Amino acid sequence: MSRAAGLVLGFALDRVFGDPRRWHPVAGFGTAAQALERRTYADGRAAGVVHEIVAVGSVLGIGLLLRRGGVAATASATWTVLGGHSLAGTGHEMADRLESGDLAGARALLPSLCGRDPEVLDADGLARAALESIAENTSDATVAPLLWGAVAGVPGLLGYRAINTLDAMIGYRDARYHRFGWAAARTDDVANLLPARVTGLLTAALAPVAGGRRADSLAAWRRDAARHPSPNAGVVEASMAGALGIRLGGLTRYRHGVESRPILGDGPAPTVPDLRRAVRMSEAVQAAAVLLAAGWALAAGRR
Repeated sequence: MSRAAGLVLGFALDRVFGDPRRWHPVAGFGTAAQALERRTYADGRAAGVVHEIVAVGSVLGIGLLLRRGGVAATASATWTVLGGHSLAGTGHEMADRLESGDLAGARALLPSLCGRDPEVLDADGLARAALESIAENTSDATVAPLLWGAVAGVPGLLGYRAINTLDAMIGYRDARYHRFGWAAARTDDVANLLPARVTGLLTAALAPVAGGRRADSLAAWRRDAARHPSPNAGVVEASMAGALGIRLGGLTRYRHGVESRPILGDGPAPTVPDLRRAVRMSEAVQAAAVLLAAGWALAAGRR
């Protein structure tokens, strides 16, 4: 009961207050991970494995110490690791800037959503980049931490956020992190296998919220998700594309290089109104996810 209550309360705190503006624990973890990297870095997978074990293991240890704090500890940890409020708010702000023709402002905002190179994107490219990021981060920023919290409490919440943050920091394919970041990227893939598929199912179930059809979302998932290089991003992006009746993917420019992503969905390219629909879908999926996580925690507690 305390775990379920803590998850719901933490979700409510995120919806009302968003991320802490100062002294955010996730930012503190990032700073500590950077300091650790100065000691552990080497151009090899073994060094990356050591880095992952030390960084994530330290956070899991903290979670184990805090888990006896009951509802308050679970709620605080949930609020700390969730990013759904900020994700939706940034999506709305991106749509506002694009609608007003403020491309410079939209480009300045994009790095808070994803690692694309904003300087080479026009309005449609910015809308697509933001929409794909909202689809993926609905899972990463809300559904996944809630499910891990339901399964493992405070250690699950904090441990997942550490894994996901390390992947964002070093899980790239550039020259520096191609080998060192391998463990971070693969660990994140494993941690998100179930959450991504739960997100895909919730997206399909809630497709009518954005004016879509459940069958179209599931069809895009079945047909297109496996083409994506990520075993998880393909699921959430394809199901979102099908739910919205749009097409995602194509040439994608990151700061570390250019990738040709597979086409997901079979509709037109996304526009600014589609971005707003994606935010509405994200918020609906987040609300469903906290109910699912709380129910899961209650059922586990009874067993």
